[in-house]
Amino acid sequence: MNNPIAIPQSNRWMADVLPGLTTAAVVIPKALAYATIAQLPVQAGLFAALVPMAIYAVLGSSRVLSVSTTTPIAILCAVAIGEALRNDPSLNPLIAAATLSLLVGMMLLAARVLRMGFLADFISEPVLTGFKAGVGFVIVVDQLPKLLGIHIHKEGFFRDIVAILHQLSELSWLTLGVAGATLAVIFLSRHFLPRAPAPLLAVAAGIAASALLGLDGLGVGVVGPIQGGLPGLMLPQPALFEAMWPAAAGIALLSFTESIAAARAFVQRGDPPINANRELLAIGAANAAGAFIGSMPAGGGTSQTAVSRNAGSQTQAASLVVAAAALATLLFLSPLIELMPHATLAAVVIAYSIGLINPAELDAIRKIRRMEFLWALVACLGVMVLGTLKGIVVAIVLSMVSILSLANNPRVDELRRKPGTQVFRPRSDEHPEDEGIPGLLIARPEGGIYFANARNVSAKLRELAPETLPEVLLLDLSAVPMLEFTALHMLIDAEERLRSEGTELWLAALNPEVLALVQRTPLAGRLGRERMYFTVPQAARAFEARQAARPGKPESISEHIQPTGA
Repeated sequence: MNNPIAIPQSNRWMADVLPGLTTAAVVIPKALAYATIAQLPVQAGLFAALVPMAIYAVLGSSRVLSVSTTTPIAILCAVAIGEALRNDPSLNPLIAAATLSLLVGMMLLAARVLRMGFLADFISEPVLTGFKAGVGFVIVVDQLPKLLGIHIHKEGFFRDIVAILHQLSELSWLTLGVAGATLAVIFLSRHFLPRAPAPLLAVAAGIAASALLGLDGLGVGVVGPIQGGLPGLMLPQPALFEAMWPAAAGIALLSFTESIAAARAFVQRGDPPINANRELLAIGAANAAGAFIGSMPAGGGTSQTAVSRNAGSQTQAASLVVAAAALATLLFLSPLIELMPHATLAAVVIAYSIGLINPAELDAIRKIRRMEFLWALVACLGVMVLGTLKGIVVAIVLSMVSILSLANNPRVDELRRKPGTQVFRPRSDEHPEDEGIPGLLIARPEGGIYFANARNVSAKLRELAPETLPEVLLLDLSAVPMLEFTALHMLIDAEERLRSEGTELWLAALNPEVLALVQRTPLAGRLGRERMYFTVPQAARAFEARQAARPGKPESISEHIQPTGA
């Protein structure tokens, strides 16, 4: 057997220099744009691509996850930082960002101590899809005034749309032209130069046009003076913790969820597995460390991680190259960034936020499960109607409701035998030829049975019952991982009621945990070994053997399978 040639680790790190530079060409312009969404100086975006990027590279479990900031995180930052600035107009926005980042980091580190990596699956995919779509719509509307060269007082998604429509007569055609040219550069680059860093080309074109044509003097807003050089020390203000913690909790959950999703999406054969608790540590430390230079909160981004992987990144050395490029930008390129038109940044934001609105994915959800499609729509509308921060609360609540709905409404099937075999499968119109066994009703509930769903299981069992009572009701428990106390009492009461009417309760395919629970109750003694079977086919053969010698007795079953207290 031939073994693959081992690549020395030092060579692999050197091979990541070019992919790192390619990734930086995408990450840095987007980081500048995301800072404007968060109502921060543009250098705050560079800070997020500097310290958090480097810290994650050292501590993270993914080889290629690119950690700076993302569109949903930026819009949540805007809510918290905007509120802080309204309460204290003299507050340095970078201090607000530092406080928010520290809170996010502390929450993620606390979650690591509590081993809460399972939170990676806390928000359901359909709800997250709807939430992201809502964020996409909010960001597009938020950036439209900069795109059009108008000014509005922002009061919420739908009111902002009305305000924009009222201000259309005052739009700046030159500003709109700059934005249109930026969008053209991005989309044409994607089409004709797919490997080129489209955001970098768009930003370079905007800066060049601003310098050559003097756009600032022609009424096109530009970024203006920024603080270049090494970032200074920023001390978070604990006095802001109380007001900022709800936004920080939302950002922490979203940052972790997005980071895990992006990391898992780009795992390749041979990569180490993604460790959710280690990710909590790495992303938490990245945010906490970034706070002390005024970085906006950070998380892993899917699009920039895709660029890194497609460019050939093999290790987190590529992320260290991105961090070095962000530092070089702060040290040497600040005078150029000052010339960048706001319309250019707005166009970059819109171009890379519009992808959050994914009609094809929503349609795929609709075709599979209409209820989850409805949840996605509600999550989307929640963001637009209630705002981003309350929208993420809606997303969390919807995810919890979806989990409870599925858990509390378990499926219960009647099983029938495929002709000529010992295969038992759910009764369906697709297989009308499947055979029922006279005198035997086989029912299979799916999922854990506990106090909240025991009545639903009972009701569904009654719906399966024929008008005449079978001699035996056989419960196939192969798909039941656990039985809670209420469910056990349901079985005990059902066995008593059925026995009083001449019907026997049999059990089959109990897993070891469920079997142990049943054996601790009086039910085990009543059933005995002769009414508990390893498999459904074994129980069916035993019933048929008995029927060959003795027929059964039919009566009504509908009132006998119900939970305790019914």
